[in-house]
Amino acid sequence: MRRGKAGPKRRSGCPLNASVEMLGDRWSLLIIRDMMLAGARSYKQFLDCYEGIATNILADRLRKLVAYGIITTEKDPSDGRKLIYLLTAKGIALAPVLTEMVLWAAAHEDTENQALVRQMRADKQKFLTGVRQRWANRRSARA
Repeated sequence: MRRGKAGPKRRSGCPLNASVEMLGDRWSLLIIRDMMLAGARSYKQFLDCYEGIATNILADRLRKLVAYGIITTEKDPSDGRKLIYLLTAKGIALAPVLTEMVLWAAAHEDTENQALVRQMRADKQKFLTGVRQRWANRRSARA
């Protein structure tokens, strides 16, 4: 069931198709990762990510994530000409999905950031609670 305003037209009503259409490219997932784990909020912070996203792709992915209600924008309080990007409740609800993707990749591939993987493996619920708490603290700090 779709909630909120109607989004872009989908190829089918399959739930997996809907998630792939919203999140099916690596850049969208990496933007969400950087917001959840590193607290990234500005265009420049996303550009500085380890993977090196191109400016045109970043702008496109941010627009799409806003259109799908996964992130939202606000004017930067320190510079009203700039925007800051914030995860919505819909966006933070992806934390368990991204956590499972990290754990799956770490179990099947040679990956880096083993400290993060160990933290997730040791107590997944505690890790997710921390992610959600940081998100809630950022939201309340803005209010």
